[in-house]
Amino acid sequence: MRKFLTTTAMIALAVAGAGASARAADVKEVQMLHWWTSGGEAAALSVLKQDLSKEGYAWKDVPVAGGGGDAAMTALKAMVAAGNYPTASQMLGYTVLDYAQEGVMGDLTATAKKEGWDKSVPKALQKFAVYNGKWVAAPVNVHSVNWLWINKAVMEKIGGKQPKTFAELIALLDKAKAAGVVPLALGGQNWQEATMFDSIVLSTGGPEFYKKAFNDLDEDSLKSDTMKKSFDNLATIIKYVDPNFSGRDWNLATAMVIKGDALVQVMGDWAKGEFVAAKKTPGTDYLCYRFPGTEGSVIYNSDMFGMFNVPADRKAAQVALATATLSKSFQSAFNVVKGSVPSRTDVPDTAFDACGKKGIADLKAANEGGTLFGSLAQGYGAPPAIANAYKDVVSKFVHGQIKTSDEAVKQLVQAIDDAR
Repeated sequence: MRKFLTTTAMIALAVAGAGASARAADVKEVQMLHWWTSGGEAAALSVLKQDLSKEGYAWKDVPVAGGGGDAAMTALKAMVAAGNYPTASQMLGYTVLDYAQEGVMGDLTATAKKEGWDKSVPKALQKFAVYNGKWVAAPVNVHSVNWLWINKAVMEKIGGKQPKTFAELIALLDKAKAAGVVPLALGGQNWQEATMFDSIVLSTGGPEFYKKAFNDLDEDSLKSDTMKKSFDNLATIIKYVDPNFSGRDWNLATAMVIKGDALVQVMGDWAKGEFVAAKKTPGTDYLCYRFPGTEGSVIYNSDMFGMFNVPADRKAAQVALATATLSKSFQSAFNVVKGSVPSRTDVPDTAFDACGKKGIADLKAANEGGTLFGSLAQGYGAPPAIANAYKDVVSKFVHGQIKTSDEAVKQLVQAIDDAR
C-alpha cells in the first residue's frame, strides 16, 4: 500500500530514501516529489510514468498528500537541506525562483533550445521557468482557477441557468438551498478559500484592479473600498457551504458535485480531472462556466517540474523527463486527463472535451489580450511569504476570526507589508 508523507518522521524517511537513490550509480531512475494524490491527478501522472517506462526509466514516486502543496514543499526543503536532491519536484512559480536563487537548480537550456521551448511556452510561464537566462524548470500545464463546476442534473432540477453576475450566482445558490441541496461545495482549507477569493476579487473589481492588487501589490488597491466589497461578497457566498466543510479536501468537495450532493464548486480546473476520472462528460453530466464577472480573463497557475543540480550520472534521466514533459503528445494526453491545458501554445485541442477546448481558447485570448493574471493563492501572484499571509487572512475571515470586511482589509494590508 502506498504511504503518503504526512509527518516529520515520514518526511525524514523520504529524505533517507532519496539519499540512497542518489548514491546508486548509473541507475535509469526518475525520482519525482509531488502532491498529486487524488484519483484524477494520479491518473494524469501515470501518463508520464508510461512514457518514461518506454524509454527504460524506472519511476520512484515520492507523493506527499495535501492539495495545496505545502506539505510537499516542507519535504522538499528537508531533502535540499540534506543535499539529497530529487530528479525533479512538482513546484509552483515563485518557489522555483527561490531555489534558483539558492543555486541548487540544474540547467535545461540545451534541451529547451533543442525543443524550441522559448517559442512555444507563454512568456508568463517563462518568467518562472527561466532564471538568469537558464531554463531551470519544465512547465507541465496551465491551470486556471476562475471556474464554476456545476452538476447538470441538479441545475435542471432547480431550474437554474448560467449566472452572468455575482448577484445571479447568489440567486442560483438560493435556488439550490430551497431545493435541499448543498449550494456550494468547499473545503475549509486556507488555500481553497483563497483560491475562491481570487475569483471574487477579479469579479468584484475587474481585470485592472486584480492585477494592481494581487500581482503589483499596490497598497491603494489593497486597502480600497473595492477590496472591502470583495470581502463583503466573500461573506455572502460563504453562507452557502454546509456545516461540515472545515478541513475537507478539495477532491472530496468535487465529489459532492459529481454525486449531486452539491450544486457548484468554485475551483481550479484540476477539478475537471476528477470528473474525467469519474467518466463524466461536460454538457451531459456537468457544466463548466467562468466565475461570473471574470469571462475574458484567466487567473492562472502552472505546475512545473523544477529540475535540481543532480550528479552527472542522473542528468540523462533528468533530460529524458524534461523532453517527455514538453513533448506535444504528452502535453495533450496528460492535460486531457488532468483537466488543465497545455503549457505549449502549439498543441492542437483535438483530443480535448468542450471544457478543455474553452480553457485553451480562453488562455490564448487572455495571453494575447493582457488579461492573464497570476493567482495569488496558487503561488503565481507574489512570493510564498506574501501568498501565505494572504491565505491566512482570508481563512481567518471565512472562519470568523476576523469579524468585519473593514478589519479584513486592514489585516490584509498589514500582513502583506510584514511579509514583503
